[in-house]
Amino acid sequence: MSGSDFLISLAGAVALLLWGMRMVSTGVSAAYGSGLRKVIDRNVLNKFRAFSVGAGITALLQSSTATALLVSSFASKGLIATGPALAIMLGADVGTTIVAQILSFDVSWLSPILLAVGVTTHFSASEMVRRQVGRIVIGLGLMLLSLHLIMSTSEPIRDSVILQNLFSAMRDEVAVALLLTALLTWMAHSSLAIVLLIMSLASSGAIPMSLALVMVVGANLGGVIAPVVANWAKGFEARRVPVGNAIFKILGALIFLFLLEVLSSSFFTVGPDPARQVVNFHTFFNLGLALLFILFTDLLAKKLNEIFPKAPLEADQGRPRYLDKSNIGHPNIALASAEREAVRMGNIVEVMLQDSLLALKNDDRKQVLNVIKMDKTVNKLHEAIKLYVTKVTRAPLGDGESKRATNILTFTTDLEHIGDLLENLMEMIAKKIKKKMHFSDDGFQEIIGFHERVANNLRIALGLFISGDVSLAKKLLEEKVAINLLEKEGAEKHMMRLREGRPESIDTSALHLDILRDLKRIHSHIASISFSVLDSPSQLKDVESFDIDNV
Repeated sequence: MSGSDFLISLAGAVALLLWGMRMVSTGVSAAYGSGLRKVIDRNVLNKFRAFSVGAGITALLQSSTATALLVSSFASKGLIATGPALAIMLGADVGTTIVAQILSFDVSWLSPILLAVGVTTHFSASEMVRRQVGRIVIGLGLMLLSLHLIMSTSEPIRDSVILQNLFSAMRDEVAVALLLTALLTWMAHSSLAIVLLIMSLASSGAIPMSLALVMVVGANLGGVIAPVVANWAKGFEARRVPVGNAIFKILGALIFLFLLEVLSSSFFTVGPDPARQVVNFHTFFNLGLALLFILFTDLLAKKLNEIFPKAPLEADQGRPRYLDKSNIGHPNIALASAEREAVRMGNIVEVMLQDSLLALKNDDRKQVLNVIKMDKTVNKLHEAIKLYVTKVTRAPLGDGESKRATNILTFTTDLEHIGDLLENLMEMIAKKIKKKMHFSDDGFQEIIGFHERVANNLRIALGLFISGDVSLAKKLLEEKVAINLLEKEGAEKHMMRLREGRPESIDTSALHLDILRDLKRIHSHIASISFSVLDSPSQLKDVESFDIDNV
């Protein structure tokens, strides 16, 4: 085989390996992404549990880069503290070695079986999760097939004088070998793929073991480049986790270079199989880093938080802060970003509702204009979130992701309608201020009490969206019935004051009823958030004690 034929065949086999890994990663993410996110949320308080979660998730995703992007995204949005995130990354690095250990055994005979089962499952399944399981199995089959191709392609290298001279030169130039392997890993975006390539080359006798160990360290160094580059432009907060993990890897590489001769001679004696020696060293290197640095994650996190402080808030409130376009290919990460932006949108609507009350109480033109301005901000955020989530839903989603996407769109649409109603309310208050109209004392207190109750229920709705607490959903449904009754009572009391001939009530009659009507409509949108949580008949049975028709 000529040198060009070898490179083409090797490149094709490596490309197949990368594609197989991507199929497994995207399949796991689509089928179980929501569950993985919950696992991370529940296990970040203890660094050792966070380490275990990182190892387990990476063993499933088969990519420490994918885990790094996931964790960096959560950390940059304040969902995970920097210390536990670094512990997760130490676990993620160990997780890649678990996959390498499994694939180091000769199980190439499984490839056609996995491909047949995977294709059959994918095309015969009607459920999204089963189709993604089929995708995962296909990916595993392609990975095993590619490893067999790499090993077959690598065998002729032993007879190539040119390549032997190249590898011999690299063996004498440790720094060059490290840098070249790191660069190759960055280009491939997968340290696991490069380690498996090194394993295949060593197993075929194409490269000596001393060079293979150096290249494994280079692959580990190269694996941290992609997350650093991908997160660098996202701001200071997004840089902390990938930079911290890179620091651990660089320190580990320096320690390895210092102990190079001792470690090389030791791993020559660890089993006769070169493939086992390579993957055992890969495991040893990452496990050693974890044992050495896990106690220092909080210390490094403190320094990273100082070096990369929290970014100042954007002057343009209508500009999204969390909708990272690079995450659209990772639905679980992208939807977490959209949820965070939706909560920010909800906080702005809450301020609008509070300021509308101040404008009403104080006849404040400035507050009126401020609420109208904030409605434009809400409209911009709603449009941005809607477009972002729509792009996410173009990829295959599991049932959990689909429900999350629907809930986000429903929630933000209700918020946008509330903003429009508040703008309409401000126009009425501006008219009241211009004409110097005044409510009766009783009528004004009724409006204020009604408004405050609506505002309190909006706070409950925001908490419901974040927590998914069924008890909060039931409370909002009960409040909707109460608000409907309160609006009727308010209208009846106002009519009584009209019959009594009170001048203030006569002058503000239309305005009074319009405000009550709009506040009721605002509350209807607040209460509708409950239906995204109370989505099963068994849950709705618990709220049959009140009139469902009024909901």
